[in-house]
Amino acid sequence: LMNAAVAQGVEPAQIAQHCDSVSLCFSKGLGAPAGAVLAGRREFIAEAWRVRKLLGGGMRQAGVLAAAALLGLQHAEATLHRDHDNARRFAEGTSGIHVLDLPLCSVNLAAVETNIVMVNVRGAWPSPAELCNHLRAIHEEEVAETGQAVSVLLLPWSAHTVRAVWHRDISVHNTELARSKLEFVARKCQE
Repeated sequence: LMNAAVAQGVEPAQIAQHCDSVSLCFSKGLGAPAGAVLAGRREFIAEAWRVRKLLGGGMRQAGVLAAAALLGLQHAEATLHRDHDNARRFAEGTSGIHVLDLPLCSVNLAAVETNIVMVNVRGAWPSPAELCNHLRAIHEEEVAETGQAVSVLLLPWSAHTVRAVWHRDISVHNTELARSKLEFVARKCQE
């Protein structure tokens, strides 16, 4: 919800007005260590409260976590804009692989609207899972060539897609390192 609101330049309430219920996780994107909020009609919330109690959910002394969530909400717009900018930076760099004549990966730049980048993997090898394994691994040749040991964690999403997601702990520098690592791995896979 927060990523969509920031990307569209609207208040979250403008999106949520079309929903019967809304759940917002404070640890995803907002940087709180834990916590979520659920909103909806009174009857819906009463039933959710009952089920939560039935399943043993709930916390005591949750004020410290609530403070972290509040801080995340207060800084959400700036934080999420930075995450979106980093995702865009990575995607634009990824589409530059074609310039290097490495047709292993591509990105639909029009689809990069928030902090998520879907990288299309072409060909039978490497598979998205194999590509993710190569991105995670540290290669001696990489260290010798670039002077850096970089491990990038991406998720194999489908038979031909890898998912990359940015959050508040990933800097511009980290984004550049991830993009360079992807270019290095793509080049090595093509060789």
